[in-house]
Parts: sequence; structure tokens; C-alpha cells
Amino acid sequence: MLDFLKNLLMPQDSADLKQLIDGGAFLVDVRTPQEFAGGSVKGAVNIPLDQVGHRLNEFKGKDQIIVFCRSGNRSGQAKGILNQNGFNNVTNGGTWENVRSYSK
Repeated sequence: MLDFLKNLLMPQDSADLKQLIDGGAFLVDVRTPQEFAGGSVKGAVNIPLDQVGHRLNEFKGKDQIIVFCRSGNRSGQAKGILNQNGFNNVTNGGTWENVRSYSK
């Protein structure tokens, strides 16, 4: 059970994250629009956590998906929602600053 929670909430290995970003992963900032407006990752789309379940069509056809937020908590929840809806190609990138540090 502990491993499940760790995998759900914690970001993947940094090298893997960089490789996914360099490979063109779909970057999704799950913070609020106000938080997103204050800064995010270049090329990221804003799909707030409370809208993820209603906007599943936007995730279809994506090879890799990286979700992130302010602390990694909401992105962990978003990853869980996406996994429950059949998206198994989702990585919790943790914080937006973490993801930004690996993006071009």
C-alpha cells in the first residue's frame, strides 16, 4: 500500500522526467487559472484538478502525459483520476518549478 501511495504522489526519477519532456509529453498544470496565470511551464495547458474528470477528451491520443501543480498533491490526485479512466501513460511531475527545470 505504501508503494502505491508513493508512486501516486511522488514524481518519477528526474532522468525519466527530462526524457518524457524532451519527447514531447503533454504537459498539464492542474492548478487554478489564477495560479497558472502567475507562471507555469512553457507549452503547458491549464486543466484545473476539479475539471480533469470532465475534460478527459483532451488527454486522448497523447503518448505521454505529465501532470504537475504547486506541491505535487493535486497532480497526484489528477494522476489517480486519469489512471481510473484508463490513462496509464501519466507521470506525476510534482511541482511546476520541478517540471520547468527540465523543460527547454
